[in-house]
Amino acid sequence: MKRTLLWVIIAIVALTPLMAGCGSKECDFRIGLVTDVGEVDDKSFNEAAWNATKQAADELKLSEDCRGYIETQDAKDYIPNVDSFVSEGVKVIVTSGFAMAQATNDAAKKYPDVFFIGTDQWYNEQLPNLAGLVFNEDQSGFLAGALAALMSKSGIVGGVYGTDVVPPVVYFREGYENGAKYINPNIKTLGAYHPGGLATGFTDPQWGGETAATMMDQGADVIFGAGGKTGNGALEEAAKRKVWAIGVDVDQYYTLPDSVKPYLLSSAMKAIVPGVVDLIKKAEAGSFTSGQIFGAAALAPYHDTDGSIPQAVKDKIAEITKGIADGSISTGVKK
Repeated sequence: MKRTLLWVIIAIVALTPLMAGCGSKECDFRIGLVTDVGEVDDKSFNEAAWNATKQAADELKLSEDCRGYIETQDAKDYIPNVDSFVSEGVKVIVTSGFAMAQATNDAAKKYPDVFFIGTDQWYNEQLPNLAGLVFNEDQSGFLAGALAALMSKSGIVGGVYGTDVVPPVVYFREGYENGAKYINPNIKTLGAYHPGGLATGFTDPQWGGETAATMMDQGADVIFGAGGKTGNGALEEAAKRKVWAIGVDVDQYYTLPDSVKPYLLSSAMKAIVPGVVDLIKKAEAGSFTSGQIFGAAALAPYHDTDGSIPQAVKDKIAEITKGIADGSISTGVKK
């Protein structure tokens, strides 16, 4: 009984931002985000999707009551969470992460009058109210790996990842390792996926930190963290040891603790925020773009570590960036 009551309280709290505006005339257009189980404050892709939802609402001059999120506790709740938003009159529902693709596709067919935007989601069928925002993770991962190899003195670099059940995570890792080997064919790449699957793969900073520590004990002097809070744990551990770190998904200079910033070389970004904002605004304007949409992928600015990165390294990264863009450099990752 106590456990049931707890879940009811959690659900009410998660829905509060949207339910508060149900009676408001200002909420003719409502936007909702259904997160994956990685939690909305993951400092990564769920949080980026929520930031995009808030930014779109601000640009459309919607009140805070007209936007909200539901933080998924279990994968079986994907559709019930969407149902909750639809019952409240939500016009656009953003769903976050690869694991929600099937549920989002099913929901779009179930509710043809609601627009759905799925980040990191690929659909085999095209629906007029469904857009999948995807990215070339292998490209930003390749650039991160090249940067890691160029900055490594030991010839050993590491990567701590979420679950390999999620293809984008695999693309990040393969791109990272191929990018490092593009610079130095003899470099040693250490990598580990979280063993917990979707349930805990992105929410285990302790495992991330411990895994990164093991890699650094083996000589890794650059750590790439790609796995929500799990990856963040690796980056924080790297900073504790004064080892270079590389973030993922967003520019993590703005999301990680200040203690990490002096050691954060860059982040392998997916332009989630501008991609989602654009699609929400198009839905509101009646010009929604359905189908598969490719968002931009790139490295984040160097920020505090800019002065520690030699100009020759910056020039090489710029050269590789151009080569990836014009197709003269391949990441070597098969999808």
